[in-house]
Amino acid sequence: MIVEQIYTGCLAQGAYYIESEGEVAIIDPLREVHSYHNKAIKNNSKVKYIFETHFHADFVSGHVELSQKTGAQIVYGPNANPSFDCIIAQDGQVFEIGKIKIKVLHTPGHTMESSCYLLIDENGKENCIFTGDTLFIGDVGRPDLAQKSNLTIHDLAGFLYTSLHEKIMILPNDLIVYPAHGAGSACGKNMSKETWDTLGHQKQVNYALQPQSKEQFIDAVTNGLTPPPYYFPKNVMLNKTGAKSVENIKISVQALSADAFEMAVNELGAVMIDTRDAHVFKDGFVPNSINIGIKGDFAPWIGTLLTDIEQPILFVADVENIDEVITRLSRVGYDNIIGYLNGGIAAWLKSGKEIDTIESISAETFAIKYVDSDGKLIVKDVRKESEYRAEHVEEAECVSLAFLSNNMAAFSKDEQNYIYCAGGYRSMIASSILKSRGFDNVVDITGGFAAIAKTDVPRSNFVCQSKLKV
Repeated sequence: MIVEQIYTGCLAQGAYYIESEGEVAIIDPLREVHSYHNKAIKNNSKVKYIFETHFHADFVSGHVELSQKTGAQIVYGPNANPSFDCIIAQDGQVFEIGKIKIKVLHTPGHTMESSCYLLIDENGKENCIFTGDTLFIGDVGRPDLAQKSNLTIHDLAGFLYTSLHEKIMILPNDLIVYPAHGAGSACGKNMSKETWDTLGHQKQVNYALQPQSKEQFIDAVTNGLTPPPYYFPKNVMLNKTGAKSVENIKISVQALSADAFEMAVNELGAVMIDTRDAHVFKDGFVPNSINIGIKGDFAPWIGTLLTDIEQPILFVADVENIDEVITRLSRVGYDNIIGYLNGGIAAWLKSGKEIDTIESISAETFAIKYVDSDGKLIVKDVRKESEYRAEHVEEAECVSLAFLSNNMAAFSKDEQNYIYCAGGYRSMIASSILKSRGFDNVVDITGGFAAIAKTDVPRSNFVCQSKLKV
């Protein structure tokens, strides 16, 4: 028996490859399916089933394409209503893969079709459980994504409580828990960086599995939820209907000269994404482009900041990252990719076109300026509120990157805006957005709060009342 977790860090997503006696099951595959198919071929095995734990909101699944390539049947739990042929399993239904069995446990709560898959090994032992977005390591799935006119967030949280107590917590403590996501995913609020654990340990440390009433559980899981990213509903629809292949998307993306790139911006109203590292981007970029580095949480931030999933996209990338950029955009359903700047920023410079820059200073330089000003600088912390609450620069205001566009009034048009995040990735995104909106007085602090904390800049965990919009 083979059980392999295939973890994709930029999405904090876990897919699973299961094999026994030449038969394979895939659980929650990503949109680019060749890796699963090729692994089965290399092992002289055949993909028999594709199990989906639910209709994913945070990424586009490759279930339909993988089924077409392999002939495997797609399996969903009860209540699923896709537009393609598949097996809608019954609660408790068992599927055989070689000498092992996979049992369907219907666990509504995150969504109403959410199901977990219990693996029973060759010896009849309950070996592991694939929990999708029902149970994470350190958390449970958010219950606010499948609200309908007759179902509230509290109704769904109540279903989740029942699912956990009646279907999962009764299972053996040595059972291995394999979730669909880890820390960094927007599908939960308190996920661990660990990608698997035993059920017994989760019963000890997971706040949602502690002894508590249903009412206490509902309060715990619904408190502190931030609005989900804009692209979630569109991804659900793509997963219900099936998406076109990533390879077909790549074929349509054009390599554009500097003139053609500029023309596409002006005629199509395309958003420009510069995917280079922040420390390179700041020294020269196409005016009005937004820096979201490919070497970071690229896809989640695309989905959070680009509110229109159909908006045309142009991008700048180092040549070795072009395919990766297209892949990561398509993973979250941003398929309207017009093209990229052929030759990168060097081609733009060679054409003689205007570039823009962003001022960036070290934490040490910021500390000197802060002391000289008696702490009266305008300082903005673009981390999450929970990070800000833990500790922040004294007098800094929290303007989380996820809600930046709603809070432009928080920034000064007249004085310098000093911007930091945890390490520099998010602050450069924020700085580039502000620059594109006409704020020419933004200063990025290199290294973020991690670097600032090593200086003498006063820090605080006192939180002022805020009127910012979310």
